[in-house]
Amino acid sequence: MLKSFIKRMLFGVAGLGLLVCANGCDLGAPRPRMGTLPTPPPGPRFSNPNNLGKHSYGFNPFEENGIVYTCKAGHLDITHLRWNADYTAYAVSKIHKTLMKKGKGFSFNLALEISTHEISFGYPENWDNLSRNEKNRIAQEIAFEIGPYVAFNATLWHEILTWFGVHFVGFEPEFNSAFSWEDMYSNLIGTELAVEALKNKNHDYDTALTLAIDRKLRELDVQPKSIAMYASEKMRDKWYKGYFLVDIIKKNVDIGLDDGHVTPVLVPGICDGAEPEPIPVPTTDILAKYGFSMKYEILPREWEKSKILKIVFPNGNGSKIRPDRHFPVIMDYIKNDAVQTYGYVID
Repeated sequence: MLKSFIKRMLFGVAGLGLLVCANGCDLGAPRPRMGTLPTPPPGPRFSNPNNLGKHSYGFNPFEENGIVYTCKAGHLDITHLRWNADYTAYAVSKIHKTLMKKGKGFSFNLALEISTHEISFGYPENWDNLSRNEKNRIAQEIAFEIGPYVAFNATLWHEILTWFGVHFVGFEPEFNSAFSWEDMYSNLIGTELAVEALKNKNHDYDTALTLAIDRKLRELDVQPKSIAMYASEKMRDKWYKGYFLVDIIKKNVDIGLDDGHVTPVLVPGICDGAEPEPIPVPTTDILAKYGFSMKYEILPREWEKSKILKIVFPNGNGSKIRPDRHFPVIMDYIKNDAVQTYGYVID
């Protein structure tokens, strides 16, 4: 997600209310959101966890974002959380609609990005023989599982692009904040809470996600704003350097490759006896259950694409990235680069 000293972009699609995609929803692409850094001001970086406002898929001037601190998950970026939740809802909508129409697939771009994400499906032989209700049940179940997978990997791609020098705004030193210690976990929580909100039949999506965020923060033992700021200041010159132009030297590159979970980073000495609460990463296992297949490819279009393609295609014989095949290779490169080139500390 974009790291910026601007609070957030002041535009977006109109607010949308929805329950689940089984009801025929077809969401427009989520609006851009401006993230922040888990470091002390300047800038509106820390939020009162008891006053985050109502979530809005579209623009809402009363929605609050920024950094909070929880005992079980450390710092969380609420903007990253909301951004991933909305892209999960968007992916769920697209997947459900595609499967119900037996479409080949769909493509999309993250806001402000020019890489194209391409999703295509293979169908079981008996798909045409199923009743509409049975198709709807299966399509909905698959969408709720695959939507988070697509969203998490799409926003992970954003972090990868940032690492390789892509500037999405043009003036911001985004490389310094790539894979900051709260990013991956905040992203993953967003995908989890989006599905919870979409399954909530008593509220529209915005309201349901607002309630889900509040519940999750309480579950993770969220702390007052003052503690979040103190926890960040405590790690100055250990996890980050600088004041206005901050360099994040503590990187969390855990995307679940080792144990299928992303484990958060806790600031030492903030919550006595606190243990990190890992979250499982989304998988595509549900597809085999119903005889489906899926191909997820990313077509890089950024100027820096050649740097990434050379890592996964050293012979120059490929132009698209497959997250399932290539992200592990790219992440190995980033881990080595972080330590050997920049002297960063990684988790």
